[in-house]
Amino acid sequence: MRTNIRRTTAAALVSALAVTALAACGTSSGGDEDKNQPTGGSADAAAPLDPKTKVTISIDCMPPAAKAPELKQWKEDVAAFNKLYPNVTIEGRSTPGQCLEPPRFTAMLKAKSQPDVFYAYFTDLKQVLDNDGAEDISAYVTPKSVPAFDDVDKNVVNTLKADGKLYALPTSNYTMGLLINRKLFQQAGLNPDQPPRTWDEVRAAAKKIAALGNGTSGYGEYSVENTGGWHFTAAMYGMGGDIVGADGKAAFNNATGKQVVDNLRAMRWEDDSMGKTQLLKWGDLQKQMASDKLGMFLAAPDDISYMVQQLSAKYENFGMGPIPGGAATLAGGNGYMIKKGSSPDKVKAAIAWLNFKTLSVGKGQFQYDRNKTDGLPVGLPQPAFFTGASKAKDDELKAANATMPVVNFKPFLDNPVPGKAEPVKAQEVYKVLDKVMSGVLTNKDADSAQLLAEAEKAVNQVLANQ
Repeated sequence: MRTNIRRTTAAALVSALAVTALAACGTSSGGDEDKNQPTGGSADAAAPLDPKTKVTISIDCMPPAAKAPELKQWKEDVAAFNKLYPNVTIEGRSTPGQCLEPPRFTAMLKAKSQPDVFYAYFTDLKQVLDNDGAEDISAYVTPKSVPAFDDVDKNVVNTLKADGKLYALPTSNYTMGLLINRKLFQQAGLNPDQPPRTWDEVRAAAKKIAALGNGTSGYGEYSVENTGGWHFTAAMYGMGGDIVGADGKAAFNNATGKQVVDNLRAMRWEDDSMGKTQLLKWGDLQKQMASDKLGMFLAAPDDISYMVQQLSAKYENFGMGPIPGGAATLAGGNGYMIKKGSSPDKVKAAIAWLNFKTLSVGKGQFQYDRNKTDGLPVGLPQPAFFTGASKAKDDELKAANATMPVVNFKPFLDNPVPGKAEPVKAQEVYKVLDKVMSGVLTNKDADSAQLLAEAEKAVNQVLANQ
């Protein structure tokens, strides 16, 4: 649910910068005045950017000073890029705290104030297009401009398309699984190399971990700030269920939805394996896990980087398995779009930079030897949007420079689960579903059927207002 959190992590290294002068908060240069006025090269969209072309583009999500390694690498990549394209100036914008929060992002789109190249999550495409915010870049993305594009997972590419037109290039993707604390598994007599694969197994393991005492919880769950609805969705997908059906209506008030809710009730109230502190949000479970007070929760691999980099945890303490049920898993990611109305030169310059920084094996975010030297994580199973020859080479480079025991992720990697996109109007739907999660986790006598029925009615109202 990266659309709600909008946090910058190791998976979101791809940000923005300045080429000739790195600006903490740049402004878009060469706006309408240079629209459709190429200053070098060919106006042919299929032709890559001519190195002689002089153009300025603004890009958001530049790494802040607090992310020193990422900012260092950004500057290095700017310098290297500038050797190839000496006349391209990139003005970087850095936002304190989170990269883009939903209210700020929406306001930016409505005001048409987004930079030339702007960061967005996969689920933002409809909102962006509803606000006429992004260029169709289909004609610009070719084997010459983005050589590895044909090796990008087609499922990822399709999330960036609408009506057959391409509106973004990906920088990262994720699928969710079951994140485990290997140390607690071993202490509880469980095999950390075989994480639970079903919810019955999760429940059994959670009991054993909670029995360790000292305030340890076996399983943790979110229930506020849209994160509860996000995880309810993930659990439903794993069980083969859905949130919104093919008819455009709520599809979770059924036996599968009741099974998800009843399982949480059993762990929370019958087993007492989820701890007494509830109404948790993103960041809370990570703190519990990093301090060895939580055994399991649903997550994407980049949560591990957050716990190591921000909470002083150790990579070897964590492992991952596929999402319980294994029918499907919630998938998402992020990329960059190009502002509607940008000149052909701006579009080509943006694509040239994104290709260099985010889509070239062995370069930019995939320069693993540099990441290792700079103390950034190498070896996480995601982002993983390459296939074919690009994947093979990327896997080789990653393994050669791993900074963590990659074998801990073998159950996750060896048992891939089909990715499934977030539901339409995801954030509004998640907000409603928070009430289901918070209801069952804070009220021992909560009626799961009533919670689901009320949520179904509210979600259908949300969906009717598209």
